[in-house]
Amino acid sequence: MLNAIWLVPLAPLCGSLICMALIMAGRRKELAHLPTIIGMAIAAVVAIVTYFESKGGEFVVSTQAYTWLNVGTINIPVSLRLDGLSLTHLNVVTFISLMVAIYSSGYMKGDPGYARFFALISAFVFCMSMLVLVGNLLLLYAFWEGVGLCSYLLIGFWYQKPSAAKAAMKAFLVNRLADCAFLAGVITLWYGVGLVLDDTTNVIARLDYDAIFTAVPLLAAQHPDLLGWVGCFILVGAIGKSAQFPFHVWLPDAMEGPTPVSALIHAATMVTAGIYLLARMSPLLSEAPTALLLAGWLGAITAVLGGVIALFQSDLKRVLAYSTISQLGYMFLAFGAGLGDATLSLAVVAAMFHLITHAFFKAQLFLTAGNVMHAMGDVIDMRQFGGLKSILPKTHILFLLGAIALVGLPPLAGFWSKESILGLLLSQSNDPVYGPVFVCWFALGLAAALLTAIYTSKAYFKTFHGEEHWPAEAGEHPHEASTAMLAPLWVLAIGTVFSGIVIFYFDTLAGFILPMPFLEVAHEHHHESWLLVLLSISIAVAGVLIGRWLGLRKNQAESAKTPNAFAIFAENRFYLDELFYNLLVAPTLYLASVIAAFDMHVIDSMARYIASLPETIGNQIRLWQSGRVSHYAAGMVIGIIALLTLVYLRS
Repeated sequence: MLNAIWLVPLAPLCGSLICMALIMAGRRKELAHLPTIIGMAIAAVVAIVTYFESKGGEFVVSTQAYTWLNVGTINIPVSLRLDGLSLTHLNVVTFISLMVAIYSSGYMKGDPGYARFFALISAFVFCMSMLVLVGNLLLLYAFWEGVGLCSYLLIGFWYQKPSAAKAAMKAFLVNRLADCAFLAGVITLWYGVGLVLDDTTNVIARLDYDAIFTAVPLLAAQHPDLLGWVGCFILVGAIGKSAQFPFHVWLPDAMEGPTPVSALIHAATMVTAGIYLLARMSPLLSEAPTALLLAGWLGAITAVLGGVIALFQSDLKRVLAYSTISQLGYMFLAFGAGLGDATLSLAVVAAMFHLITHAFFKAQLFLTAGNVMHAMGDVIDMRQFGGLKSILPKTHILFLLGAIALVGLPPLAGFWSKESILGLLLSQSNDPVYGPVFVCWFALGLAAALLTAIYTSKAYFKTFHGEEHWPAEAGEHPHEASTAMLAPLWVLAIGTVFSGIVIFYFDTLAGFILPMPFLEVAHEHHHESWLLVLLSISIAVAGVLIGRWLGLRKNQAESAKTPNAFAIFAENRFYLDELFYNLLVAPTLYLASVIAAFDMHVIDSMARYIASLPETIGNQIRLWQSGRVSHYAAGMVIGIIALLTLVYLRS
């Protein structure tokens, strides 16, 4: 297990290096998908075999095979930590990545940057795998920035488009803002662990997970305020990467990248890094209730906000992007449920449950949207096409399965994972301290479920039903996707249909992740109530009916009807981008212009003046250096006379 697990990150890394070699050689670039797919297949096979060999239960194994830095007393080894949590997330990352890589071989065919695309995808999978596997928070932060870099490069993959370059820069800067808080949390935690544990020669070892979790009870007793700040700093880093309010503004614009990138990075894997971080740091968060309270409120707000904005979008990929934001809000809401007595372990399981099922059906939805975009000549505005059910029959079935899972109708995956979160919130409604908060979160969760059903069914009926029409860019006869694009979607569909019911009824996830080291485990697992199940199904059905009515309305009728103020407000994303620009970006740009002017007119002027002094003095001295002997002789005579006069006067 320990020897083979290194193949999970190394195989994609080798695939990326081979693709780069093809780029530099300028030959056989059309075969760049092969090393990527082979590398990801090796990683996926090793991950799934390791999963079955581990046999579940509590286990933590570590292995070290590389030293990143060894200077003086600073030694930073690269060690992998394998436990139920990391292995679960690793299987999601490797499997979804493999399916997306196979799909991309058909979707990106003929693109001038074909080899560069697969080199970046492989590099991302390497960084993401290492983020999950490393056993040190500093190394996690390093690979956290690595996946952010890959995201930036892939969002701006078509950098010739100004919108793509702008979206990449926006995603990069917004995430850097959140990552500054995360780094502050890492540094503060390093300082705190040093306060309560005996300092060692290798100071980086303070940030090993075991050292952190050993120090947490001592920090809670001796420095509770410091621990609270650490929890909040880590939470800010998580909400930035997972696109939660108010850092959600970067994710919809990230749809400027290729659709496989949206499916892999911005729906199924990288955006879940924030969820993984909270799950990994859950023993710390158990002693920082303020961070959990903020996570719950931000998750609830984001779930509803994302659903409302998605309802008024006409771009199919942006609908799915805001849906991703909303579903990630559900996962943060699950961590809020960990405020109850010894329920954080169940909250971790509920969040990871939804993470797994969401990865299947959201990747499937994004890739089927890619099929639609591919057939429609890169047009993704739902107002320009409709009735595609007969034109794209296989894509229609695949999108329908993903939509049912997202809506939350049984027996597909989304129903079970969503209900696990809502059920956990409902079961905590009698909590003596946070009971009213849980009730409020439960109500917002139901509202988000209704909105999810409405916007999902609206997008489905608007795209695949109604009058058959398509844009001129699609040509006279739009075509179904190729086998390379459809085959991985059928595999994802299996997970979309069966993953939820298998995990729920066989309790495989809870039995594998729990008990988590250093985290108190609840003695009783949560089980669904029939009342909640019926309520959720009723809300989903009502949302589907409303969405069907909205989706089948004629475009002419919609355009003839004057939109109300709220519709305009929501269609423009509640003007949050403009608000952030005026509150944050514009003042920063103004401050930068003031500093630039001060630098140019004051600092540079002083520097130029000081630099000009030798020249000025030299020019004056040069007047005395005429080169004529008579002038020098006269100067000597005058000097001698002056010297003799001075001697005479002094004597």
